[in-house]
Amino acid sequence: MSLVSNRGIEGRIFRTMAFAVMAAVVISLPFGHWRITSGLLVGGLLSLLNHQWLRSSTAAAFSVIAHGARPQLKLAGYVLRYLVITTVVLLAYKFNLVSLTATIAGLCSFVVALFVEAFREFYFAIVHREETS
Repeated sequence: MSLVSNRGIEGRIFRTMAFAVMAAVVISLPFGHWRITSGLLVGGLLSLLNHQWLRSSTAAAFSVIAHGARPQLKLAGYVLRYLVITTVVLLAYKFNLVSLTATIAGLCSFVVALFVEAFREFYFAIVHREETS
């Protein structure tokens, strides 16, 4: 499975997240402190990793359900994902490599992607609406 799927909303959200992270990092390069730029980059990459990880584990769970078996989702898998993200953020912050605020902002790239998708759907709902008589 490729990192960026070209299928519908999943691919658009992932591409929008990647674009938001890239834009934030490029904009912060000339204007922000290097810790802000690295925080945006680390947070954004962790956000992309988290999105991909969640997407693949959810797809695996629904694949099992579609075949009639009981899902074997373990709580440890979900906890591990957040443990990895928290550990990376805390280590980067402890070694003074990132701004914690910028890292959290980078982790919010999913929110940006959801707003872009909501505006896109709203636009198409208005443009392609059918007139009622």
